[in-house]
Parts: sequence; C-alpha cells; structure tokens
Amino acid sequence: MAAPATETFDLGPLPKKITGSCQCGKIAYRVDFPPDHDFKENNGTCQCTQCRKSTSSLFFLYFKVPYTSLTFTSPDFDTFLKNYYCTPGMARGFCSECGTFLYWRKQTGPNISLAIGTVDPLYLFGEGAENSEEDVPKEGFGRAIANCCGGHEWVKNEIKGVTDGLEILGVGPNGRGERLVEE
Repeated sequence: MAAPATETFDLGPLPKKITGSCQCGKIAYRVDFPPDHDFKENNGTCQCTQCRKSTSSLFFLYFKVPYTSLTFTSPDFDTFLKNYYCTPGMARGFCSECGTFLYWRKQTGPNISLAIGTVDPLYLFGEGAENSEEDVPKEGFGRAIANCCGGHEWVKNEIKGVTDGLEILGVGPNGRGERLVEE
C-alpha cells in the first residue's frame, strides 16, 4: 500500500523527453515519454544486494519506461554497451569504457529501469536551462523523474539505522511509495 504522501506529492512540470548518458559519453540515450506515462508509479528504489553492488550505493534509484520509448543516440553505443546477468534473464547494462551502470531490465519484459544518475543535468536539475533551446524549467524535471512514489523493492535488506528510516524509501509520515518486502 502506497504511503499517504504519495497522493499529495507535487511532481512539478512533466517532461515529454529527457536525455542521458554514461560518464564518458560513449553511450547516450533519449527517452520520449508516452503521453499517458505515470511518473509516480514508474519510479522507485531497490535495496537488493545485486543492485547495491551494481550501483556501489545503498540503493538503486530508478525510473521505469517502456523499452520502446528508449533510443540510444550515440553512434557506436552497441560497441560499448554490455549486459551483465547476475540472474538469468535479468540484464544490468553498463558502459564497457567507463563502467557506468545504466539500467536493469527483464529480457522478456516491456520496460527498462534506468538509473536516475545517468540523466543529463539539464533535465535532472536544470543545469544550463536558461541558455537552452529545450523546454526545460530552471529546476529541471527531477521531482517528476526521481520522486520515489512507486515501489521500494527488497526493503527486507534495509540497513538498520541507515536506510530503514529514510522518507525517500517510503518510511514515515512523508514517505512516498509502496514498500515491497519481497520481489
């Protein structure tokens, strides 16, 4: 069950598209959001051990989009884009040049969960928006794409005193999203 704060959370302006890339730029992408994209539902976190190791972080913060909405825009992306399979059929995409973790995806599923940290600064927090020809607000679209109103997976792996009390992970009166104990 979603936390009450989810219903009242203001997403701010919603993007029609965003771009992102790995650190070295060998893999760049564009997402064209479907008109009916649910920005609250398609956003979340995962605290499984595999996501922690892939992201070198306490949790994987992602936004989910239909795979058909994603376009790789760098000319040689297929040379550098590699998948690692911790679990059969579950791809973790990364750049073989710089090592940036880009996504998690079920090979047979319709969606891809993109790492929020790979979104270009213009779209994530508005860096350069005042000089851009793109229709991006000065604060970017971070509230819409990093809102954590969707699911929080593998909360049974929470670290007591560290991740077990974070509102961004659905805890407390201002917590957002549904806390999913098991996958």
